[in-house]
Amino acid sequence: MKALLLMCLLWTTTAQARLSIEITQGMEGAMPIAVVPFGWSGPGVPAQDMAAIISADLARSGQFAPLDAARLPQHPVDGRDVNFNLWRGVGSDNLVIGRMELRDGRYQVQFQLFDTVRGVQLAGYTMQADVSRLRRVAHQIADIIYQRLTGQRGAFDTHIAYVTVENLEAGKRRFRLEVADADGHNEQVILTSTQPLMSPTWAPDGRRLAYVSFEDGRSMIYIQDIASGTRQKVAEFAGINSAPDFSPDGQRLALTLSRDGNPEIYVLELGSKRLTRVTQHFAIDTEPVWAPDGRSLYFTSDRGGRPQIYRVRLDPQGRPLDAPQRVTFEGIYNASPALSPDGKRLAMVHGDGNRFRIAVLDLESGVLRVLTDTRLDESPSFAPNGAMVLYATEVGDRGVLEAVSADGRARQRLGLKKGDVREPAWSPFFGE
Repeated sequence: MKALLLMCLLWTTTAQARLSIEITQGMEGAMPIAVVPFGWSGPGVPAQDMAAIISADLARSGQFAPLDAARLPQHPVDGRDVNFNLWRGVGSDNLVIGRMELRDGRYQVQFQLFDTVRGVQLAGYTMQADVSRLRRVAHQIADIIYQRLTGQRGAFDTHIAYVTVENLEAGKRRFRLEVADADGHNEQVILTSTQPLMSPTWAPDGRRLAYVSFEDGRSMIYIQDIASGTRQKVAEFAGINSAPDFSPDGQRLALTLSRDGNPEIYVLELGSKRLTRVTQHFAIDTEPVWAPDGRSLYFTSDRGGRPQIYRVRLDPQGRPLDAPQRVTFEGIYNASPALSPDGKRLAMVHGDGNRFRIAVLDLESGVLRVLTDTRLDESPSFAPNGAMVLYATEVGDRGVLEAVSADGRARQRLGLKKGDVREPAWSPFFGE
C-alpha cells in the first residue's frame, strides 16, 4: 500500500456533526406538529435533548412544520395533563410529549403522540437504552411518528456514506470514506487515503460497503465490513474497475470493467468469483444498478451518441436475456441511474445544455420531473423509503450534499465546514 495513510475503524461517537444540515426549502402546507421538551427525572440534565432531535428530524423531511418552542402553550409530560383546546388554539394538529428516567444506568424513554383535533392518542411507547443509543432512540421515535401520520415508513434511523476531500500542502489531497447518521451526526471514518476513493455503495444488510480505491495506483474494488473494518479486494482486473452495486440478495456485484478493452457491464458472483459479461458494445457502458427484483440492470451508455440510460433483463445466473433497451429519451444527457426502493421511479443526472440537475422518471407513465435548480449535480441516491433523493452538488467552489424530496418541494443541504463532500449513498433500512 504505497499511498494508503491509514485504514482503521473509528467507531466513536462525536459530540457534534462535521456535516451541518441547513433546510434550504420548506414544504408549503407541511403538517403542523408540536414536540414538547421531554420531562426528566434524574441528576443534572439528560444526555440528549430528545424533543429537539425528533423535531429536527420531522422538519428535515419537509412533511412537518414543528411549532416554535416559544409558542408552546403548555409543557405536559403526561397525557392526562394535555389541554387539547390550547393546542388547537395555536394551530397544532398533532402533539408529541414524553419523559425520561435514569434507572440503574439505563435511560427509560416514554412518549405519546396525540391528534389534538380529535383529542385522541395515536401512539405511545416506552423504550430503554444506554446513553450511547439515545440519539438512535430519538430517530426511532421520529420514524414512528412519521409513519403514523403519513402512512409511510420513516428513514431517520438510517445512515449515509460519502467521501470527503481535503486539500493539503503541496497540492496533495486527503480522501476519507465516512459513514454518519442520516442527520449528519455520529460520523465515522471508514478509510483514509491520499488517493481517490469513489462510488461507495451499501450491501442490502447495511453492514458492508463496496467502493473504488486508487490506493495502489489504479482503480480496484473493495468490500469492507463497517463494524470490524475487515475488507476484501474483489476486483483488480486489468484496466478500469469501477461503479460497484450489490444485487438485492447481496450475493453479487454489478460493476464496470475494461478488462477486454472497452468499459462493459459485468456481474461478479461474490462466493464463486464467477464473472459474467452483460454488455458487448463498442460504446462506453457504465454505472450499473440493480432493479429491486434482481431481474434487470439499469446502466448508462453512450451507444446512441450521448449518455442515456438503458435497461437489460437478466436470467437467474446474471446473463442477459435480450438486447438492452433505452429507457430515457428526454434531454441530451441522462446518467447515474438510481432506482427507488419500489422500482417504480428512476432518479438520474439530467443534462440540458450546460446544466446537470437531478430528475426523476416515473417508469410507468414516462413522465420526467426535474427536481433541482443547481448546475452540477451528481450521484443521486434514494432514501430507503423513497421519500428523499440525496445527491452531490457545488455551492460556490465547494462540494456539498443536498437532499430533495421526491416531489421536489423540500430541500436540505449537508455541508462541511472545511473541504468538499461528494459521492453520497443512503443506506438501506437496518436489519433487512
